[in-house]
Amino acid sequence: QAPLMESGGGEVQPGGSLTLTCAAPTNIFTISTMGWYRQTRVKQREWVADAAPDGRTLYSLDIKSRFTITRDNTENAVRLRMTSLKPEDTGVYYCNADERPYGQGDYWGQGVQVTVSP
Repeated sequence: QAPLMESGGGEVQPGGSLTLTCAAPTNIFTISTMGWYRQTRVKQREWVADAAPDGRTLYSLDIKSRFTITRDNTENAVRLRMTSLKPEDTGVYYCNADERPYGQGDYWGQGVQVTVSP
């Protein structure tokens, strides 16, 4: 069983919003930079955003100001709140847990589909 559990994908109209959630085991979550990547029709898997254990967040310029990544330390989860969605945001979104430099694990979720269409 994959250690990362994603949820929250679906279909919305342009301008709509979705929130993706990724839950991880405590031993992985506490030391990992938790991130989201996506694979779209025109791009291979690309980095979207990540949140480090200390709460620092980084965003791709493509989505900055529309998406917000947050860590929920009580639920060992990371969420990606996506707003003002565009058709080009359509794709499969993957959660990643990178334990470096505190560990050596690098884990991926199975991906959730996000579809933005009229």
